[in-house]
Amino acid sequence: MAVARTTVTALEKGERQPRPGELIRMARLYGRAVSDFVGRRETMSDFSAQLREKVGGTEPLEARQAIGRAVQQFQQLCEDYLYLENLNGVSPRRAYPSPYPVEGATPEGVAKDVASSERNRLALGDGPLVRLEETLEGDVGLRVFSVDLPSNVTGIYSYTEQLGGCIAVNARHIEERRRWTMAREYGHFLTRRFRPEISVLDRHVRVPAPARFADAFACEMLMPSAGLRRRFNGLSRAAGGSVAAADICLLAHRYAVSIEAMAGRLEQLRLIPGGSRRHLRDGGLGARDAHAQTGSAGRPCGDTLLPTRYRILAVRAYEEGSLTEGELVRLLRVDRASARRVVQDLTNPECLLDGGEIGTLSVDLASGVGIASQVQPA
Repeated sequence: MAVARTTVTALEKGERQPRPGELIRMARLYGRAVSDFVGRRETMSDFSAQLREKVGGTEPLEARQAIGRAVQQFQQLCEDYLYLENLNGVSPRRAYPSPYPVEGATPEGVAKDVASSERNRLALGDGPLVRLEETLEGDVGLRVFSVDLPSNVTGIYSYTEQLGGCIAVNARHIEERRRWTMAREYGHFLTRRFRPEISVLDRHVRVPAPARFADAFACEMLMPSAGLRRRFNGLSRAAGGSVAAADICLLAHRYAVSIEAMAGRLEQLRLIPGGSRRHLRDGGLGARDAHAQTGSAGRPCGDTLLPTRYRILAVRAYEEGSLTEGELVRLLRVDRASARRVVQDLTNPECLLDGGEIGTLSVDLASGVGIASQVQPA
């Protein structure tokens, strides 16, 4: 702080107000925004304290520090989300089921039962679950963020009474990998809710039961056996009884999973010969090839992807005057020009006019009605 110890004591006791320069130095030391020290915020339990022992002493110091920074960023995002909900006067949705018991059966058997129960509870049927993130956030009430994590860290899970269930997935990973991680951490939430977790690739030589459950749950949740078997058989009949690699690419695209994951699932269900996944892998066929085969593109990686609801709450508070533009910039984690584009995109979305021209709707996020009556040509 570069101040006398007596000054720090006076600040802690509330006997002296901090000066602007001291506030800035304090914010830098704690890795927080100045507004966190002067605004009204609830006191939160620290994710770092919960997750510190999960990092593991075997990790290099640089890796531990990187994970520590990511955990801090993750907590700040979750706290900001709660702050925006409070600012807008809305309550977080928490349609949480009671934790599922996992004792008395194999991890794979429990995973199938839990995934089936959750799909029934959420009325998802047995088809592809393409909008997984929206389902977890809108129908369950979890907070899901993409955070810049070390490459070998797939995700982070934490739960507090104030913030609820919170999931971070690695923004560096491709979309299929992020969806798989979301599903794994969702399984963790459903069965080991009060145990925080940092998921790391290839940490265990012998895969422990919780990790086996998580992978089996993600597999069944994203590629339910009954629906996948029906769709595969339909492709097989259309192809005269033979299935090509292109058909596996098509299924992978429909279910928004990697080709390797789809091939492994089809092998598991004995719908294709054993070793097919290895053959595809040796041939260099991966998730990016699926996009080439189907003409699709994955979501961008490497940046912090904020939930749509989070962005809407931020823009709504800004439109109401509850946030300054500087606060909006900080909450959206972008520069001022990008923040203005976010406001423009959410309040003036494009639409098709009666005459066939492209126009824009004027959406007042702060009003009770929501959409204004005028539609302007683009």
